Amino acid sequence: MSFKRFLSILSTRNKEFLRDRSSLGWNILMPVFIVAGFAFAFSGDIGKKFKVAVISQATATTQSKQFLEFKYIDFYSVEKMPAAIARAITKIQRHQVDMLINAEKQQYWINTESPNGYLLEKILSGLNHNNFEKQTVSGKQIRYLDWVIPGILSMNMMFSALFGVGFVIVRYRKNGMLKRLKATPITAFEYLSAQIVSRMILIMAVTTFVFYGTNLFVDFVMYGSHFNLFLVFALGALSMICLSLIIAARVSSEETAGGLLNLVSWPMMFLSGVWFSLEGAAPAMQLIAEFLPLTHVTAAARAIMIDGAGLIDISYHLLVLTAQSIIFLFFGSWFFKWD
Repeated sequence: MSFKRFLSILSTRNKEFLRDRSSLGWNILMPVFIVAGFAFAFSGDIGKKFKVAVISQATATTQSKQFLEFKYIDFYSVEKMPAAIARAITKIQRHQVDMLINAEKQQYWINTESPNGYLLEKILSGLNHNNFEKQTVSGKQIRYLDWVIPGILSMNMMFSALFGVGFVIVRYRKNGMLKRLKATPITAFEYLSAQIVSRMILIMAVTTFVFYGTNLFVDFVMYGSHFNLFLVFALGALSMICLSLIIAARVSSEETAGGLLNLVSWPMMFLSGVWFSLEGAAPAMQLIAEFLPLTHVTAAARAIMIDGAGLIDISYHLLVLTAQSIIFLFFGSWFFKWD
């Protein structure tokens, strides 16, 4: 590999993107508009459906079953493991879950500062004559905007990665640019690696600008490390860029490429937990989400920002993104053709 040829391609691609004012503006302004829209839409008090996490739902006592049969309460199961219970309690502290109940031992946890938790406790005590053991926690409420912002940033990275690399390579192939590059000493590895690094630099620069720029007006919750968050976004961007290489490896039609990229991006946007939590969703939906890079980027970023998670806590997501990047890059390079 020639480092000089690599830098030449990298510089050319960066200049091409920066000179495209409309594309650059769209990458910066779209997430800003989305964040501003959510900040406005969720600035007031909005009624929520009660959400209750349940331990040992299958072995619930008779009194617990009476409560679990209540309408207009969203019940979802939690594993009977200390780590899973600790995560559920953290969600109560953050006001993401209104109550945690152990249906077998007749225990419940609520946040002393949660109006929804207070009302659920009154319902529970009225049904069961105070036969449940009460545990209390406290913590600052997490706005929906705080919860959704990691997904918005991840989603913007996804579109920039998929269309910024995949669509560009297809366009180059269609207008004969790749065929001319093939006649030069440039290798496929040098060309693809330059495309990856160029898009990585631009994605991370735009994401950093959007994050800190919008934070000045919205003041996001950020309990974790900024470096860890940057690392997650960088690894996520790499994974999705490599995914775009598979789509662009042999396609020569911009229309076909656009259709394939939309076929990949839109399901990811709705099945990766960007807009709503996947807890309590159908098992098949959760299984599909596990194979999507956007799921792991969003979950890891959300854990860092809201829960203050460290790298060890999100190691599963980091390992999945690393494995996906390697697999996508391998097949993208293998299938790649110049013309």
